[in-house]
Amino acid sequence: MAVKSSFFTVLTCWISDKAIQCPHCGYPIDKCAIQKIRHSTSKKRMRLPNGFGSIVEIKDQNLRNRFRVRITVGKTPEGRPITKLLKPKAFFKTYNEAYEALVKYHENPYDIDKFISVKELYEKWSKKYFETLKTMSSVRTITAAWAYCSSVYSMPVKELKARHIKGCIEDGYILDKDGKKKFPGDSTKGRIKSLFNLMLDYAVEHEVVQTNYARTFDLSRDLKVQMETNKNAHIPFSDEEMKRLWENLYKIDFIDVLLIQCYTGWRPQELGLIRLKNVDLEKKIIVGGMKTRAGTDRTVPIHHKILDLVVKRYDEAQSIGSDRLFNCCDTSRHNNYFMTYDKYRHRFEKIKHTLNLNEAHRAHDGRAHFITMAKKYEVDEYAIKYIVGHEITDLTERVYTHRNIDWLKTEIEKIK
Repeated sequence: MAVKSSFFTVLTCWISDKAIQCPHCGYPIDKCAIQKIRHSTSKKRMRLPNGFGSIVEIKDQNLRNRFRVRITVGKTPEGRPITKLLKPKAFFKTYNEAYEALVKYHENPYDIDKFISVKELYEKWSKKYFETLKTMSSVRTITAAWAYCSSVYSMPVKELKARHIKGCIEDGYILDKDGKKKFPGDSTKGRIKSLFNLMLDYAVEHEVVQTNYARTFDLSRDLKVQMETNKNAHIPFSDEEMKRLWENLYKIDFIDVLLIQCYTGWRPQELGLIRLKNVDLEKKIIVGGMKTRAGTDRTVPIHHKILDLVVKRYDEAQSIGSDRLFNCCDTSRHNNYFMTYDKYRHRFEKIKHTLNLNEAHRAHDGRAHFITMAKKYEVDEYAIKYIVGHEITDLTERVYTHRNIDWLKTEIEKIK
């Protein structure tokens, strides 16, 4: 049957009512069905090669990045693939992005287990390194420096470069009690650099990275000079300051420990390590020390001005069952009286501000005061070195001359 038209004539033919298009000419009959077929065909993707990995679309969760990438890292005894999430990023917004990441991985494969963040590396390294440290104050020195490095915590170690480490040193910060940014001082900058030196040495050793970028640069000369200046800028107490300390003895906690330091020359760390068994009140001597060969296990006479102060601390230690001469009984943790450098420094700062002492004073200044007073009252040069633990370079004095305790006592009593 023919249908007439003013323009053309269309011949009719019998076509199934389920047909989408004419089998003769391809004329579309059901356009919606054709679109569905094209849509379903466009979603069909090529099968990934065996061992290449997998890309799965997560449909049952409300995720922005729905395509998860896993790589094959081995096979089970039964021959089934063992897969792990791609690192550092395993989820992508589109299939194409996921596929590109998988291809990029296979162009330069790496050990997924060794692809860790800087924070994960720090946790692994510090766990081992802290076991080698003798005091908790040394541990706190590291953790305090690490606090300024939050900008690189989540960064993959393999992407860490010198500029990122310098950023922590120059621009790293923590928030103080008032919520204000606190930037690292010169000494802290040095500790941050040292931290990355050691941590990335560990990373190189364990083949996490090939290059320790912390050792590819040095701190600026100006910073080094400033750090050395600050390190050696210990000042003695003035006569007026010493008078204030004696007048407030036992009125402010730990003034007695500071006065003992001023008449013995112990370092703050050494004070906290002195054991009762090494204090001989009858002979009036204390044996202790650390840091150098000359400073370890040295004998220091107890000056008559501080003898009663030492006796009082000795009795206090016995009463609380401590084996250390100096203890922090004012702490809220009654099971930990151990006096660390940080605890001593905290109490020293309190004394300094309460008595309006020179703001430049630091915790080591009691040692500087002893050396200054010893020289002022003409204590023998070698007696000073023996007492404070300085190296003696003179061969005759170091090897052939034997000094006894009575001689040291005579020399130290010259100090008024």
